[in-house]
Formats: sequence, structure tokens, C-alpha cells
Amino acid sequence: MTRFSKSPLLFLLLLGLIAVGAAGLILYSTPEGLGLSDDSIGYIAGARSILSGQGYREAWLASNGFVTHFPPGFSSILALIGLSGLDPLRGARFLNALLFGANAFLLGVIGWRMTQSQAAGVTLALLFAVNASLFNAHAVAMSEPLYIFFTLAAFLTFAEYFKTEKNTWLIATGVLTAFAYLTRYAGLALLATFLLALILLQGTLRKKLASVGIFLASTLPFLIGWGIRNQVVADNATNRTLVYHPLTAENIETGIYNISEFFIPVENWRRALIKTPNFFFILIAIITLVLLVWVVYKGLRKFLQPASKQPEILSFTNGLYIFGYLASIFSSMMLFDASTKFKLRILSPVYVAMLILLVFLGHWAWQKRSALLRGMITLAALVILALSAYDTSNFVIKLHKGGQGYASFKWYDSEAMDFLSQLPAGTRIYTNQPGPVYLYTDRPSYVLPDLVDAVTGLPREKYTEGVQALHEDVLSGKAVLALFKFGSEEEDAQSVYIQLADGLYLAHDTRGDKIYTAYP
Repeated sequence: MTRFSKSPLLFLLLLGLIAVGAAGLILYSTPEGLGLSDDSIGYIAGARSILSGQGYREAWLASNGFVTHFPPGFSSILALIGLSGLDPLRGARFLNALLFGANAFLLGVIGWRMTQSQAAGVTLALLFAVNASLFNAHAVAMSEPLYIFFTLAAFLTFAEYFKTEKNTWLIATGVLTAFAYLTRYAGLALLATFLLALILLQGTLRKKLASVGIFLASTLPFLIGWGIRNQVVADNATNRTLVYHPLTAENIETGIYNISEFFIPVENWRRALIKTPNFFFILIAIITLVLLVWVVYKGLRKFLQPASKQPEILSFTNGLYIFGYLASIFSSMMLFDASTKFKLRILSPVYVAMLILLVFLGHWAWQKRSALLRGMITLAALVILALSAYDTSNFVIKLHKGGQGYASFKWYDSEAMDFLSQLPAGTRIYTNQPGPVYLYTDRPSYVLPDLVDAVTGLPREKYTEGVQALHEDVLSGKAVLALFKFGSEEEDAQSVYIQLADGLYLAHDTRGDKIYTAYP
């Protein structure tokens, strides 16, 4: 992976073309808008609330409380775009398209700075732009693309600090880290990564303490400010409660399957390999162990022998970040939020770091100047790019035909939504799908009584009283109960729905969507 042009201008122009192509790919694939989930609607509703001047609130719920569960970064950017007159629902599509291109561009620069090879930079940008998993992560209205953008920018400024030793770059790193945290609470992993890197890599104790102090002074005011706001308006810092709940086998299997999609871009190959007992588990374990040994060796060597050679900053911090991020996610799942799963959106930052390290490894092998080895690296790069592009093209074709999640025609053409839209103004709506009800009826709704809190995994109090209150409200004629996908949920949820519907009048029933009212 040698330099193929003496002009960085030509290199940057090529990265710009890749970025424009990546952004165009998102726009082409989402003619009906980005994919939508419950969290997506929360971000969009929060942005609309900011635009209306009410602050960052749960506008999709009748309670309209202040949002603390999601940090404000993504919704704030959507609100800023909304000042142009573009609704946040549509603005999210253009923002994520722009971010897909921008992240490809930043990765190209990272590859170049990390290896001093423009070819490596272009390869890294292309690997990102054609990767189906990362493409899908940007094709949904979620905060991960913005979080990845701030993370990559922070890595670049951190590397620039070590190159120039100018504190302005360290301050910029602290601010970008704070922005990452204000986009996703997992940004704490980025803060921990840079702190540990400063402690390990700086030469003297005085230098370590000074750099750590500057970094924290640049980061903590944002984190503390947001925590104080949450404490004042909602009496909690992040809407998390410390409760232990072990990882479930189902969650682990979900994670392994999603990782297998990242590693093996051809579905038929993946299905064949996944039949081999523990194949992907062993593969993940080997990669993790090798990476851990490398990070520990590089970090401790510099820490214990300050005069030794500095490890390459961008690759080392990305390796360190993978473990910091995974530790953050594991602790969140086991101690703070049982509803968090190893889905694509959660794993996508790790995928980005893995691509960076893959290119770094390829460049290291290239430097061995073996013709055979260089031929193998070139062939491997071409094969990975070709297979990834093939995989992504299938997703592009599929997405272009219709929206994902709540953006699907199954929701916006729903007869049940039409029924709810025609209810008299002021009618209260209790539902198991408050997000899409808000999106397609422009009405906030009430959540249902439930036996178990999805976040803590603990039984909810006063479930029976909640069911009774709901029945009385519906039977009074002032409220309705809307149950979507009735009969297709898990057994526990279905038993709750049956209790809630008992004794109420079924006024509407289409495709498993049932709406109950008072008796006519």
C-alpha cells in the first residue's frame, strides 16, 4: 500500500468522490425515508419538541415529560435542520446520508494518517462505504452515524495532539468526546479510551497529569451540565437504575449472528458456516484475544519504558477503544438497561474500529516487501470489496422498494391508524405502539400497564390497579385501547393484552390490529 500520488489534493478529491457516492447511495435507497424504530421516533419527536420551544420532551407520549433516557445530540441537530422548514422526519434522511459520506471521508483520512499511504486511506474509505452492516446502520434514523462521526473526528484530533503536542488539539478532542457522549451515553467509553491512552503513552508523570487535566477540563463541563439539567427537570441523571441482570443466551446469540453478518458478506456462506458448532464464537474469541495481547503489549511497553518507540496512535487508540466500548455496553446491559441488545446499531462503532485495524494490519504486512505477500493482500482487498459491494447492492435494491420498520407501508397504510386519526379530539389512546401512533396520527398516547419493566427487568408495581384504571377510562368513552400485532407477540405480552382487552368492546379489527372502545 504505497503512495500512488504525490498530490494530497488528488487524494482528497478521490475521498470526496467516495463520500458523495456513499451519501447518494443512502438517498437512493431510502426514497420513502430512513428506517424507523421506537427510538427513531423518540429522537424525531424530541427534535419537534425543541423546535416548538417546549424543550427536549417526550412529545410522542401524553405525559410529555423531559427526555433523559436519550442524550440530546441527534435530536438537536435534527432541530437545527428543522429551522430551514424541513421536518425532522425528513431531515434525518439527509443528515444520515451526509454522515455516511462524511464518515467515509474521515476514515480515508485516518487510513492515510495512520499508514502514510494514500492507497490505504482510499481502501479504508471504500471498505466502509460498501460494507452492508455499516450501510444499514446509516439507513435508519438513529444516533449511531452522528456518534461515529464525532468519534472519528476525536481520533484524528487526538493523533494530531501527539504529533504537534499543541494543547488546542487536546482541547478539541475533549470537546468532540463530549459531543459523542451527548449523542450516545456510550461516549463514556471514548472518554475512558483517551484517558488511558494519555496515561500509558505520555512520557513523564507531569506530562500525564497535565494532559489528563486539560482533557477532562474540556470534556466534563458538557457532561456535568447535561447531568445537572436531567437532575433538575426529572430528578435523575440518565434515567438508568443500578440493577443487576445477567446477559441472556438469546442476546448473546443475537450478537454472534450480527457479527457473523459483518465478517461474512455472502448469506449462503454465512448460513453454511453458522451450522458449524461455535465457529463464529471461536473466531470472535481468537480475534479478541490477539487484539487484547497486542494492545496490552504496546500500551504497557510504552508505560514501563517511556523512552521506547511510540505506538502508532490511531491504530492503538482504536484497539483500546474496542475494549472500552464493549466494557461500556456489557456494563450497561448487565447493570443499567436490560432492554439493550447486541443489535447492529450497538455493534456498529466496533465494526468501524475493526476496519481501521484491518487496514493497519494489511499495511504492516505490505511493508514486509514480499511480492507474494503483497499479491495476497491485494487479492484479499479486491475480494472483500467485491463481496461487500455485492452484499450491499442486495440491501440497496431491497430498501429502495419500501421503508424499514415503522416507515413500511404496513404502518402508513394501516386502517387502524386511520381509525385512530378520526377519533374525536381529546380522546386518550392507550397502546402498545406509542411511537407509530404518534407518527401517523399526530397524537401522543399512553403506555400500557406491564408486568415487567423492560429496562430494569424487575416486576412493575401496581399492575392490577393500572389495568383497572385503563378499563374505567375506556369504558367511560373518553379513551380507546389500540393493540397492534395482537396474537403475534410473545406469550407473556399476549397474556397482558388479553387481560387489558377483557370486558371492552372490539370496535376495529384488521390484520391483527385491534382497537377497543366503550360499548356503543
